[in-house]
Amino acid sequence: MFLALKELRYSKGRFLMISLIIVLIAWLVFFLAGLGNGLSDLGAATLKYADVDYAVYEEKSDFTFSKSMISESIADDLLKEDGVKAVAPFGTASASIRNAGSDKEAASKVDVLIAGIRPGSFMEPKVTSGTALKETDSLGVIADDSLKAEGFKLGDDLTISGSNEKMKIVGFTKNQTLSHQPVVFTSLDKFRDYKYAAPGSDNGIKDVVNSIMVQGKDSDPEKIAQDVENIEVGTKKEVINAVPGYAAENGTITMMLGFLIVISAIVIAVFFYILTNQKTQQFGVMKAIGGSNWFVIKSVISQVFILSVISILVGVGLTYATAAILPDSMPFNLVNSLVISYSLILLAISVVSSFFSVLKIAKIDPLTALGRVE
Repeated sequence: MFLALKELRYSKGRFLMISLIIVLIAWLVFFLAGLGNGLSDLGAATLKYADVDYAVYEEKSDFTFSKSMISESIADDLLKEDGVKAVAPFGTASASIRNAGSDKEAASKVDVLIAGIRPGSFMEPKVTSGTALKETDSLGVIADDSLKAEGFKLGDDLTISGSNEKMKIVGFTKNQTLSHQPVVFTSLDKFRDYKYAAPGSDNGIKDVVNSIMVQGKDSDPEKIAQDVENIEVGTKKEVINAVPGYAAENGTITMMLGFLIVISAIVIAVFFYILTNQKTQQFGVMKAIGGSNWFVIKSVISQVFILSVISILVGVGLTYATAAILPDSMPFNLVNSLVISYSLILLAISVVSSFFSVLKIAKIDPLTALGRVE
């Protein structure tokens, strides 16, 4: 470690250039990770952050809300199954809303996803302002706070395009989006009054919903599917991946990150390999005066470790600084777990990449190195 620090201080310019490369790579990795997580949240944040273990859909619906129609009464059957702790009927419907108090001609419509839930169930999000849903208030809704940017506020009366249904914002919540649309939570009755207003649109199903969310890690999804007719049971991961566009978006970002990490490993390995070649004579001298292979190798790995840690920390700082100036409309969400995970991955890659230099050092013959013309 002493030798590593000594050389870092002596050859500042050389190591500064290497450090700058690692900083730029780390900055790009963290930015892509935050962008990917932001897009992931837009696609399925409501399901992603819900305390759900399984979800029940209509049989052969491919875990898709728009294809599934089941009776709310199935929730009672699910509660009888072993391991099931709680259930929450859930329904979704696309809609365009506007502020009822504004001029119809001037008011712009905003596309949202209306989510029908039981007030007080585990699918009801925590409000950041206002109040929660109440059984006694049939008009009250909780809206994602991204609607504030569209001019909506607490107490606003809402109208739905193509419907006579009315709603009123009683609370705002955070990070509740689905299929790239802000979610508006309302009661199941209000949801059904809007989505299944047309006669026969509910296919004759009493108290129709699109799915039923289940809490119960110890429950057996296969047994549940056998015990209850005409349903299919999916894990949380399966349900999220079934959201249109979600898997494709995440796959693209993951592939980009994977390529970037592989490229970064190659770039870092080449830099340190070239640096090792330039110091062959120095390593030969160290070996000739009694320095062991491990002593020399340890100094190189220490240099890589120190440079990588400092560079990654700088990359993290630059990423958070960039996030602070990004517009609110940008889907960016860099959580601490992602920062820690990718920091460790980059650090591991940097250290492993230095092994090419280590192999070179182990093969250096002191006599040959000393007689080498530089």
